[in-house]
Amino acid sequence: MKRSLGQILVEDGIISEKELSESLKAQSKSHLPLGQIILKKGIASEIDILRALSKLHNIDFVEKIEFENHEEVYNLIPLKLIQKSKIVPFKVIGNVVLIAITDPTDLHPMDDIRIFLKGYETQFILAPEPEIIRIIHTHFDKTAASTKQMMDEMSEGELGFEDLENEGELDLSNEAPIIKMVNVILSQAVTARASDIHIEPFEKSLVVRYRVDGILHKVLSPPKAYQAGIVSRIKIMSNLNIAENRLPQDGRIKLRLAGKDIDIRVSTIPCQFGERVVMRLLNKTDQKYSLATMKIKGELYETFKRLIYQPHGIILVTGPTGSGKSTTLYSALSELNTPERNIITCEDPVEYQFDGISQMQMQEKIGLTFATGLRAILRQDPDVVMVGEIRDEETARIAIQASLTGHLVFSTLHTNDAASAVTRLVDMGIEPYLITSTVLGFLAQRLVRVICPNCKKPYSPNEKELASLGIQPHELIDGVLYRGEGCSNCMGTGYKGRMGIYELLVLNSQVKAEILKGSDANRILEVALQTGFQTMRQYGKQKVIEGDTTPDEVLRVC
Repeated sequence: MKRSLGQILVEDGIISEKELSESLKAQSKSHLPLGQIILKKGIASEIDILRALSKLHNIDFVEKIEFENHEEVYNLIPLKLIQKSKIVPFKVIGNVVLIAITDPTDLHPMDDIRIFLKGYETQFILAPEPEIIRIIHTHFDKTAASTKQMMDEMSEGELGFEDLENEGELDLSNEAPIIKMVNVILSQAVTARASDIHIEPFEKSLVVRYRVDGILHKVLSPPKAYQAGIVSRIKIMSNLNIAENRLPQDGRIKLRLAGKDIDIRVSTIPCQFGERVVMRLLNKTDQKYSLATMKIKGELYETFKRLIYQPHGIILVTGPTGSGKSTTLYSALSELNTPERNIITCEDPVEYQFDGISQMQMQEKIGLTFATGLRAILRQDPDVVMVGEIRDEETARIAIQASLTGHLVFSTLHTNDAASAVTRLVDMGIEPYLITSTVLGFLAQRLVRVICPNCKKPYSPNEKELASLGIQPHELIDGVLYRGEGCSNCMGTGYKGRMGIYELLVLNSQVKAEILKGSDANRILEVALQTGFQTMRQYGKQKVIEGDTTPDEVLRVC
């Protein structure tokens, strides 16, 4: 008798019988494939599920695709079929073409490829979707020209500078080189895993920078004469007024690049030497939210999970801009997102759309603020409410009122650490007794870069390096720490990807007593430490010892 996907995952020790039972129950209500349900719950990784699928369908699985170029064979397959079906040839052995697929149950594209590859045998191999998209983008997508190639073409004079001086902004933006340049800037940003694109005008130059893993990198400097055309092209794409260059403007672009759905938030501001453009890239295809994606482990994970399942109260996530607060909130909501709960959010802006969650976009120009939105939400019979940010006393008081009337409320505050969030609320005008009776906990966080797994090497740290984080020599694993040497996979930085470091201040009886006394943040921290509280730096220290990041990264953010 053929085993099911769930049975294979249980037999391999990936999930438990109880988790399988809960997933099957959820599947009966949502009608999604079991693998998607398990992935959404965060109880197994995509790799775990693909390995199980390979056993179920008796086909090989590769985690990383080693591409070999055989254009004469690959060109027999239409590019549209490769892009649409996410099915890609990557190696030819004799008369056999190896083809990577993401879904072994989708037979139509496999049949189509066999038709185009007449005279060849085909062998289908299961691979992760991001890997297949990477191969398509790198080796098959003709629009993904390198920035260097683009600059070479432009310097050869596709559109002369003299012509540029005489062009109007709208006409200039429609010239092929300008369109090509903007396309390359966007596609290369996706390839480089950039979160933001900065287009910055100076007196004699125009600079394009990408923010990758939280750090800005200069990638190219187009001719200054192209500045007006590039800005106008971006404005047209985001439905902004190209004739207005004296006021800031905000817009949005929706694109599909390299097989990924990309939502781009566009912001322009007038500067001394022209308009500055910043584009925030939101990758809808790759982003999956769950507590598992946060990679919190140990006691902090168990405590946070216990807090989010409380029937009422307030949970506040704190940290500066770009510290991953939204990801944490979305992960918590994703964990709670079941048909039995009514979840409503107030956001500015709505970054990602969730099935099963009602999301409200704030519009301050027409008076729809966090306070008015939250007040309206409470008349919608919610179980869980998320407020993008508590900025003022009015919003804070409505959130407190919501928690007192039986709702679970999530929100964010801009503070440096968990303990100072208490004094921030008091400064807003919230009485200490309301804080102690409604707030369940404060989660402070930062993002640190993760050492690139491709060039990760052990080394023996010196005493100064150990002392910077308070690491004792006996705490090291095998007497070493790790760092990245720099390679093509990580743009020579030694880092690839980011992870969170956290501190969770739970309002226990001792901490509540200090808040009621009116103690400052230092005293609250002192008492919390006596009751087992772990600071962000201590959390980061452990991640350094485990080889996930470096001392410099932890010291950079906290």
